[in-house]
Amino acid sequence: MTAGERNRLLEMNYYQIIPLPKEKWEGTVIPMRYTTEEYYDVSMEKESDGYVFEMRRQKFDTPVTHYPEEYDFPDKLYQPHWEKAQAWGIVGQNGEKEEMLACIETCPEEWSNRLMVTELWVHEDMRRQGIAHALMEMAKKQAVSEHRRAIILETQSCNVGAISFYQKEGFAPIGFDSCCYSNQDLERKEVRINMGYFPEKDAK
Repeated sequence: MTAGERNRLLEMNYYQIIPLPKEKWEGTVIPMRYTTEEYYDVSMEKESDGYVFEMRRQKFDTPVTHYPEEYDFPDKLYQPHWEKAQAWGIVGQNGEKEEMLACIETCPEEWSNRLMVTELWVHEDMRRQGIAHALMEMAKKQAVSEHRRAIILETQSCNVGAISFYQKEGFAPIGFDSCCYSNQDLERKEVRINMGYFPEKDAK
């Protein structure tokens, strides 16, 4: 599907979020490509009576782009460790093949009664059109219907756009992991940020 065809879908409001069944979409690579000019600088300082953690927004000297190819384990739908995952998305035609244009994947974390958003992606030609919000609304409805106490997800300290979007959706930082992707995550400004949303709090 060309960029023009994707734009026409948006102009006509002619797209539908549909289930993406595991038997058809398992293993589909999600091209998580983004460019950022900013990052959140995550720091930890030990003091006499404990630790101080800070997360401050800063600017890169030059824009940084992250590609799926730079990771040993690119994002895919229905990875084996998400045994109870479900996915929804927008699909278009690319010749005789179907092309995924947006998706969200969720998986329950049963022991903690939380719902994980394991994937959320919208094709770069279709962003800022409310699609990510519509996908996230599906996760929120699922969490409420299953009586989950929270929705959790992860993003990266350099993905400022994603963090801003999640904050608008009612998420807040709930923790971080300074060596999730490599032992140099702090230096690379790519620290895992865990974020959470609490349906009961939002309902009040």
